[in-house]
Amino acid sequence: MNDTEKVVLEGGPDDLPERIVRAPAPGPDVKIELRNGYEHFRPTSRQADTPEGRLAVYEWWERTEMPG
Repeated sequence: MNDTEKVVLEGGPDDLPERIVRAPAPGPDVKIELRNGYEHFRPTSRQADTPEGRLAVYEWWERTEMPG
């Protein structure tokens, strides 16, 4: 993946600011900072049709808290 590729996020908190995000490189997971923690999303084998085209679907799998 490169830093211009976008993915669609599925699951996780209802108040995520964006559901279509740039996929960070390197690494397969997407980590979104939210409410003093991080929401973690993993790639799936699925794709979804979105307003920005057909994108890979990443699904929520865990939340981690920031230290402090």
